[in-house]
This record gives sequence, C-alpha cells and structure tokens, in this order.
Amino acid sequence: MRFDIVALGEAMIEFNEARSADARTWLQGEGGDTSNAIIAAARLGARTAYVTRVGDDAFGRRLLGLWRDENVCVDGVGIDPAHPTGVYFVSHGAHGHEFSYLRHGSAASAMTPASLPAGVLRATRVLHLSGISQAISTPACDACFAAIEIARNAGARIAFDTNLRLKLWPLARAKAVIFATLRLADWALPSHDDAKLLFDEDDPERIVDACHELGARVVVLKLGRDGCLVSDGERRERIEGRRVASVDATGAGDCFDGAFEARIVAGDDPFTAARYANCAAAIATTGYGAVAPLPRPDDVAQLRDAAIHAAHS
Repeated sequence: MRFDIVALGEAMIEFNEARSADARTWLQGEGGDTSNAIIAAARLGARTAYVTRVGDDAFGRRLLGLWRDENVCVDGVGIDPAHPTGVYFVSHGAHGHEFSYLRHGSAASAMTPASLPAGVLRATRVLHLSGISQAISTPACDACFAAIEIARNAGARIAFDTNLRLKLWPLARAKAVIFATLRLADWALPSHDDAKLLFDEDDPERIVDACHELGARVVVLKLGRDGCLVSDGERRERIEGRRVASVDATGAGDCFDGAFEARIVAGDDPFTAARYANCAAAIATTGYGAVAPLPRPDDVAQLRDAAIHAAHS
C-alpha cells in the first residue's frame, strides 16, 4: 500500500480541562502533535499511516481504535508490553493553555531505529515528524533520523515541525538536533514562539531566512492568530489569520501541519496550501481537545467561502 503522508512520533491520552461557572471537569480525548497532524491530514483526504509504539493497555487500544476510525493505517504501530501509553493534561488560565505530562518511560519513548517499520516508511510520499518526536528520548531521536534516511532514500519529502518543548530537553541540545533536522527538511513548519528561542530572533523575515540558510527548501512560519509567513526561497507571502470564536488552541498548529501537507500532496503550491491550512487551524480552535475539532473538507470550504464573501461585501 502507498501513502501520501506518514507521521512518526508519540500519541497520548489527553485530559483537557473544561470549566463552567460552578465546576471544573476533565474531558478525556487523544492527543500528541504528530498524531493530531496525521488525523487532520486523513480527515482532509490524504492517505495516511502512523509510526509509533503504544502500551499493551486500555489507553493504547483506545488510540489504535481512534486511528482505525480515522482511516489512519496502523501497520506501523508497535505494541509494547513493557512500557505504558503516555498521558497528558491541558489546563486553561489567563495566559493560555498549559500542559502537564506523564510520559516518562512511555512506549513511544522506547522507539529505536531497529523497531521502525521500514516498509511503511518506504511507501510514503511525505514523512512528517517534529521536535517532540526527537525530544522524548535519545533512542527515539535516533529513530527519527533513521526514519528520515529510509524515507528519503525511497524518494519521500520530509516535513518537520520544530515543536520545541523545553520541559523535555535543554535548549542547547534542542538547537543542535533541530538544526540538524532542518538541514534535511523539504518543508520547515516552525511556530514563531519556537523560532524566537531557537534562533534568538523575533523578526519573522529573519527567522525564515535562517531556516533557508540551514537548508529547508520551503518555510512556513506559523504566527498563531496572525496567520503565517510562507517562503519557497524565491517568493514570500504573508497570509493573514482567520477570525473565529476560539475556545481552545490545543492542536491548532498540528492541524495546520496536516492540512498543509494534505493540500501539497493534492497538488497545491505552498502558498495555496498555507491559505487552506490557515482556515483548517482556525476551525480547530473552536472546540475543546486536540482531535474532536479537527475539520472536514466541508468545514474548511465553508470558512473560506465566508471569508471570500466578506472580502467582496
């Protein structure tokens, strides 16, 4: 079987805080940046697969059921009887959402180059991974580079989201590994918040320059509600964000990644793909949790049509 996009990383069970006037509850769901991205791509029409390891436990079985339900192939998912599936909590306050993780010793962190499903990696047009995929453990980091080599040798393009998490590794190591990966990336998908720390630079134009200088062919700098800055090395375009009734930004950047890659493999140029991904990511903020609000094609089309109508009225 051939795939448009294969993602590699760690999926986790999510508990997302939901507050009302007189109560606080936790909504159980699923998350993990690369899992969110591959589900977003699948919902938007791409043929997808996921590469990871989950525990031989109820949470691992729940994740397997999720991917099957979302038409994400699980041939690349290993079942690990010795390590558990990871869990994380999302709380919300005056300064946005905050993550708390219970992932030490997780099944995904036990990934190694030897555990990779080489056949799945050779069968994809695009390999998607992130800084989190590399940060969860040294063996997992080695597995990421091995996966890149397998996929590239088979003709795949590499899409990389820096997704910096300093709770997982020190900045100096993160820079070394992320910069090495950007040198191998066809499409770099950093967020502005990440890039400010990685490059010690606030100016979006200079950040894009820095990514190109490292070797990334296409750079899409995600600017949150302000949209994104897209560059293919010759042309540059600032794409404005879409205004929606946002309630939870969890997974919005992951949704952007999946939507962007889904449109690239469908034949869009990077600028058209980024405009589409902007709409998809905006929709992902209108509900709680990382997976439930991920849009379908009709959802994106409706928001795009509304924006076009507003622009001409």
